[in-house]
Amino acid sequence: MNYAKTAMLLAAMTALFLVIGYLVGGQSGMLIALVVAAGMNLFAYWNADSLVLRMYNAHEVDARTAPDYYSLVAELAQRAELPMPRVYLIESDQPNAFATGRNPENAAVAATTGLLNMLTREEVAGVMAHELAHVQHRDTLTMTVTATIAGAIGMIANMAMFSSMFSSNDRQSPLSGIAAILMAVLAPIAASLVQMAISRSREYEADRRGAAICGNPMWLASALHKIEHGAQALPNYEAERNPATAHMFIINPLSGQGMDNLFSTHPSTANRIAALRELAAQWQQAAMPTYSAPRRGPWG
Repeated sequence: MNYAKTAMLLAAMTALFLVIGYLVGGQSGMLIALVVAAGMNLFAYWNADSLVLRMYNAHEVDARTAPDYYSLVAELAQRAELPMPRVYLIESDQPNAFATGRNPENAAVAATTGLLNMLTREEVAGVMAHELAHVQHRDTLTMTVTATIAGAIGMIANMAMFSSMFSSNDRQSPLSGIAAILMAVLAPIAASLVQMAISRSREYEADRRGAAICGNPMWLASALHKIEHGAQALPNYEAERNPATAHMFIINPLSGQGMDNLFSTHPSTANRIAALRELAAQWQQAAMPTYSAPRRGPWG
């Protein structure tokens, strides 16, 4: 199902590229945009995960450099019957996390230092289980490709605007200065709408599956509450510079002002917590087994 979503996403983003190309350079511009879009689609499929990790200066850790964090992910991956993902750490005070990769065999999970410092071990287990659920559901391909191409659309739209502003002869282009400015505003919004069309329901599904992986829905519910307050209080400057990647995080890392809320790719955190509480109540009635997170020394 997610492969079909990814194909629809690529088609929609390619169409946006073609429209921008036509507005900038007519038919020849549209042809150039088609070539660029084809190259971008191919690049996004194979390399978008490493690109996103570099955007956030994430560094890979292992059992020696971050023993508790790494072993927790390893145990959760084993419980989920997933291949061991690469594990990354991001130096940021804002608590947050995301997963990336084109498939479970080439997946990576990343958490911020703020997340490991602010949350308990149980809450970290809930968060990382949520990210592994995205890997298991193969959401990461869609999320990563969306981030790369949506960011590229915004960049090209801005280039078109500046090109129009400084061009002395626009007879070859149907794009006027005012139209260029409008396009620079509307193209990223269109890309955001495509991101939203991929469906916010995947977060609820990942919450539910993540709760099953870690064994306790309330660990994730408690983590979501802390992360949302932390994200509102502590800015993530890399995310602000790369807003097209915001949908990848477990909680929206943006400041929440203006367009950030209007075009949020995340469902309400309060609704997610309520769903997890309801799930916990159902499990309690059914006497579902629980799982204890590792309780060894401080996070490595």
